[in-house]
Amino acid sequence: MKLHFIAIGGSAMHNLALALHRKGYRITGSDDEIFEPSRSRLAAAGILPKEEGWDPGRIHPGLDAVILGMHAKADNPELLRARELGIPIFSYPEYLYEQSKEKTRVVIGGSHGKTTITAMILHVLRELGIDCDYMVGAQLEGFDVMVKLSEQARIMIIEGDEYLTSPLDPRPKFHLYHPDIALLSGVAWDHINVFPTWENYVEQFREFIRLITPKGSLVFCDEDPVLQKICREGRDDLSRFPYGTPDYRVADGVTRLITPAGDLPVRLFGKHNLMNLNGARLVCRQLGIGDPSFYQAISTFSGASKRLELLVQKGSFSLYKDFAHAPSKVKATVGAVREQFPHRTLVACLELHTYSSLSEAFLPRYDGTMKEADHAIVYFNPHAVQLKRLPPVTPQQVQAGFNQPGLEVFSDSEKLTERLSELPKEETIYLMMSSGNFDGIDLRSLSK
Repeated sequence: MKLHFIAIGGSAMHNLALALHRKGYRITGSDDEIFEPSRSRLAAAGILPKEEGWDPGRIHPGLDAVILGMHAKADNPELLRARELGIPIFSYPEYLYEQSKEKTRVVIGGSHGKTTITAMILHVLRELGIDCDYMVGAQLEGFDVMVKLSEQARIMIIEGDEYLTSPLDPRPKFHLYHPDIALLSGVAWDHINVFPTWENYVEQFREFIRLITPKGSLVFCDEDPVLQKICREGRDDLSRFPYGTPDYRVADGVTRLITPAGDLPVRLFGKHNLMNLNGARLVCRQLGIGDPSFYQAISTFSGASKRLELLVQKGSFSLYKDFAHAPSKVKATVGAVREQFPHRTLVACLELHTYSSLSEAFLPRYDGTMKEADHAIVYFNPHAVQLKRLPPVTPQQVQAGFNQPGLEVFSDSEKLTERLSELPKEETIYLMMSSGNFDGIDLRSLSK
């Protein structure tokens, strides 16, 4: 097969290109900008475009298909040439489905926890020697790529994002996978630039349930009031498996699951992570994995990248990085660290980086999300607001939205660094939360 990737440099796109290259497909690609680590990884595989930019001359009748990334625009000259030649055009999720439609597809959806649950399932399958294909939204420890596609694996594990498919297809990505086994972790309004109302956002999850294959399985978090309702509507043919928070206890900074076989120490912590673990357990059960085997395997799981990731620990000082950005995620993450380390000083720092979080109308949803922190800090870059073409945001608006006495707000990364360096270090946890990078602050260097 000869495939051409338009916008090959994206995180998801370059991983799919690498997976298909490993499968023996002949891959070409293009992009107007390719950053690290995509550039080095594509170069190492010998499929880095020789020049950046778009060239319709790369599109020829010998191609079997073109795969279109979200970064490409509808008037992309290579896309227009492919349509002119009648070459089949697939979005990223469409091609994942093409590669997995003869396999048992497990799709993990929800507003939060998708990457962690997917990573847990993949960890357990690997520990038990069960072959599978996969697509996951973060680089996982022990996995050199984020996408694996093969002929022999009979299972495909997919992290199902609800964001849009491509410039030509406004459907959420997870509507294209048609799972045999589906999991929904929760619904908390996100992507308000795409789903302008709460009702519109919830409808995407209803449609996801409708698209589960006949007589499929639906695993869902029964502690989420929205899922309690929509997961029990219609579809008499589905097998439903609700889950909640498992029994556990925390002692001396160690979380232990209370299982039928006794207490099991685990490396991750936080109620939300343990709830994710319970969901992963029920998915694995649908794949024929018994609970004893699951518990044995999951005990060595240390978490997904940037999901309560311990970056630095020195004496009684620890620094964690987390991907949390939506209000529900911020509240759950701050609460998890407080529960795990109740006697330490907690410095929680959040970067507002997404379209939603930088919208004045959305800010009140953060009310009380950081109240468990001893020192609560919020950072945003006014230039990021401009790039998203949003009205300016002021520190006063941020403080009003969070509604938390003592909350500090910064819009200058140097001043943020200075303030962090002034705060306590001994017996202290620093929790840095962002889907960005605090405008280039090196957290390891900062901690030193």
